[in-house]
Amino acid sequence: MYAQVVVDIQNDAVDRVFDYVALTNTQIGMRVSVPFANRTILGYVIGLSNETNFDKNKIKPLKANLEMVPKLKKEVLELCKFMSNHFFLRLSDCIRLALPSCVRLDSEHAQLDYSLSLIYDVETAINIIGKRAKSQLSAVAYLNDHGEEKFSKMVELFGRSSLNSLIEKGIVSKNSTRRMRKPEVENVKIKKNILTKAQQNAVNQIINDKGVFLLHGVTGSGKTEIYMNVIENALNNGKTAIMLVPEISLTPQMMQRFNSRFPGLVAVLHSGLSEGERFDEWERIFSGEARVVLGARSAIFAPVENVGAIIIDEEHDSSYVSENNPRFFTHDVAEFRANYNACPLVLGSATPSLESFKKAKDGQYKLISLKERVNNLEMPKIEIVDMLNEVLDGNTSPYSKKLIAKLDECINNKKQAILFINRRGFASFVMCRDCGYRAKCDDCEVSLVYHKEDNQLKCHFCGKRYRMLTNCPNCNSTNIKYGALGTERVCNDLQKMFPNVPIFRMDNDTTRGKNGHKHILEQFAATSPSILVGTQMIAKGHDYPLVSFVGILDADVSLYNSDFKSNERTFQLVTQVAGRAGRANNDGYVVLQTYAPKHYVYRFASNYDYNSFFEKEINLRQTTGFPPFSTIVRILISSVSDNRAIEVTKKLYDNALKLKDKYGKQILFMQAMPSPVKRIQTKYRYQILTRFTPNEDILNDLFTIADVIEKDVSIFVEINPNNLR
Repeated sequence: MYAQVVVDIQNDAVDRVFDYVALTNTQIGMRVSVPFANRTILGYVIGLSNETNFDKNKIKPLKANLEMVPKLKKEVLELCKFMSNHFFLRLSDCIRLALPSCVRLDSEHAQLDYSLSLIYDVETAINIIGKRAKSQLSAVAYLNDHGEEKFSKMVELFGRSSLNSLIEKGIVSKNSTRRMRKPEVENVKIKKNILTKAQQNAVNQIINDKGVFLLHGVTGSGKTEIYMNVIENALNNGKTAIMLVPEISLTPQMMQRFNSRFPGLVAVLHSGLSEGERFDEWERIFSGEARVVLGARSAIFAPVENVGAIIIDEEHDSSYVSENNPRFFTHDVAEFRANYNACPLVLGSATPSLESFKKAKDGQYKLISLKERVNNLEMPKIEIVDMLNEVLDGNTSPYSKKLIAKLDECINNKKQAILFINRRGFASFVMCRDCGYRAKCDDCEVSLVYHKEDNQLKCHFCGKRYRMLTNCPNCNSTNIKYGALGTERVCNDLQKMFPNVPIFRMDNDTTRGKNGHKHILEQFAATSPSILVGTQMIAKGHDYPLVSFVGILDADVSLYNSDFKSNERTFQLVTQVAGRAGRANNDGYVVLQTYAPKHYVYRFASNYDYNSFFEKEINLRQTTGFPPFSTIVRILISSVSDNRAIEVTKKLYDNALKLKDKYGKQILFMQAMPSPVKRIQTKYRYQILTRFTPNEDILNDLFTIADVIEKDVSIFVEINPNNLR
């Protein structure tokens, strides 16, 4: 019997299947150790066969099976094969996504509790020990009285050497018990809500059918309650469920609700877990103890079987598109698993992506609409403030008079407020007013952001830090200008305006510690009046009854990006963050500050008119030939050598140009150019952008062109990239 093995090496040169002679009990999906190029490495068995196309005399046997039960379950292995073909990825990279490093690598992450107990009766033990070893005799007497005791306590009482002697003599046994580590979850009993007629109709549609459902519901319409009822139905039918959320910050609040509804059955997977917690949660899922998986993007690879429902909340969110290698789109992975298990896939959002909504309009997805909030609560009123008029009226601060007045009213009413600014730090850049020098990162072609708390300049691409300028290194001037404000400066300004009001900040800088998101949100929820300032991580999913006011400080941040999705992203952000207000019996109010008050994005967003926005934007996309009416492929070339990156880019571009002759007008655009951010982490970056009418043959040809091995050069391919930085 021959084992078909993929080796755990991230290198295109070995991205193929190798044959080895299988051992007894070798099974598909097992981790195995294999001889490879004069060393022993990790491999994965993806098939078994009685035949081989290679010289049987040259095929080496496996070194060892590394487990009794295969870690790669059949469905997950099939998923990895699908991803490898669909996204043109190395199969070993796909397997790495499915097996976290704590599971994949042969290291011990299980946490054991040890205890001691007597093997012999006391008299026999004393005869073996002798009368001189007083500490050992005392330990035996203690165990005789107590039966069994924790090893750590026994060490504290009698010393480690005495206990080790008793164990070596066979008088005392050291017993181990596996201790499962779980992420912190506050044990809160949350009552099950009675569904509205619209919610019940939605649940009935989903559980009585299969396929992909787009649940389009305004913020506060009770989508989460629908999700939980769909999952409850799956569990009642002996099945499992996967629930994805876009932000790690949403997981604690969602975990409370799910843990209350499905006690003991929920496991959580996200990057904020420690290695030990991730290992134990994965093991609970693998063993079948946990039947509901809740987490961020990576949870779609959870080793659950017999899946009865897959749910992607805030389906429009960009976090569902992996921007790092291996690059993949979570929706496609989820659709594969839903088809494999013949179960419903639910995509939920108040602001669906244009691609998803068009598929629903075209009948590829089944559309379910929730047009009203639960209990018929009013949507918060959005007032658009023209910041140019503020300047003309003599107000040059970043805060309009209306925003300050409404914030003051909210505080006086002992309510909570959220201020949204999608920039962190104190200032987006620092620049010399006299000579124009701008501080930039040595390793990346980007401006450094000033962080006042640390008095440092930081690169938001590679994390490198620099001392803050006191004078210009170019002309020695002290006339330093600060760029656009970020979350840190907003908090600084608010503390001066409202010195007695607790102000919380939520961004990548304040949430890096373990449970950082959870602690900030818990403090904010328990404090009124209070103000929460944050980036887009506060814009969706959170439900705080006392939030009555939302301020959007600079809505134009995302509007003028050089990206065909900028209008869509702005509409989504505005609608989502506005939806945090007025979610209980409080009237909500939103102030949106902009320099483009007449832009159609704000006009539709202020009326929560997604359908009109969709019609306007989809017509614009069709006219200009952008997705979903075309496909964009980016071939990204990077190297520490600028010359090598240019050389390879030219070579690939020359090959790509031949496709113009082959496909003619189907190729709408093709160009090689430096990436918008030309250098990141010392690597020079170039790109070949191609836009074409949807065609699998063109896509396959582009992947074939990019599927080359170039020394000292990385080549990645992205389909409809979310970010062209």
